[in-house]
Amino acid sequence: MTRERTAGLLLITPLGLVLLLAFVAPVLLMLPTSLHGYVPGRGITPGWTLENYTALFTDSYYHEVLARTLGLGLGVTVLCLLLGYPLAFVLARLRGAAAAWVTILVVFPLLLNVVVRSFGWISLLANRGLINNALVQFGLIETPLRMMFNLTGVMVGLTHIFLPFMVLMLVAALRALPRDAEAAAAALGAGPVKTFFLVTLPLTAPGMFAGSVLVFVLSISALVTPRLLGGPTYRVMSTVIYDQFLGTLEWPAGAALAFVLTVIALLIVAVAGLVTRRWTLAR
Repeated sequence: MTRERTAGLLLITPLGLVLLLAFVAPVLLMLPTSLHGYVPGRGITPGWTLENYTALFTDSYYHEVLARTLGLGLGVTVLCLLLGYPLAFVLARLRGAAAAWVTILVVFPLLLNVVVRSFGWISLLANRGLINNALVQFGLIETPLRMMFNLTGVMVGLTHIFLPFMVLMLVAALRALPRDAEAAAAALGAGPVKTFFLVTLPLTAPGMFAGSVLVFVLSISALVTPRLLGGPTYRVMSTVIYDQFLGTLEWPAGAALAFVLTVIALLIVAVAGLVTRRWTLAR
């Protein structure tokens, strides 16, 4: 082993230990718990069983929860991409004080606690919230719109929370564009729209892909916002896990669902890394 490689291993060892203790160990501790049964009034049974995992793949209730979770993640990702790309496009072309101020405005929501932001959306989206009250007063609607305790409220809240992540990823991709690529397209007679779709958009595809993966993984694992804006009736995997651990105390079932959610997130990240690597080699 060379001296440079040894030095590199020594440098990453502290971070590796932190990741091992903070992330890997808790996930591995869930696995044995998920392989036990649960009896109300008695608690966790000593025997080993695959019943918790069997229920996840055979029970239609869990199928609905999984589909709702993945659909929510996909919807939030698409919204963040559609809203974030124009903002990132403008931000990437700003310079000086204007760029600094716009960047601060984009990043500022990250400085607020997610609970505070969720309660802010409650005051806006509730039946007697600011939006519904304004629409009723202006005569645009007669009865309040139902924007909470459903997919709409949760998607709005999560989009607001994760939009900065998408914007920052897209800004990095846009600023990494070759400076002469768009100029060359214009010199060959391509207009602004054609240049955008044939040059800018394809060259920033890796940044779009990376931002989409990040937002999707964060969305399917979010808990506070779906809990507050979705209410007790709108259930996704994270809220079901929360209820099983702290509500019904069915720790084995909650551990099995949490382990499956973790595996899904890791698989998405692994596939994304593989696609990105092949994409880079192909280019």
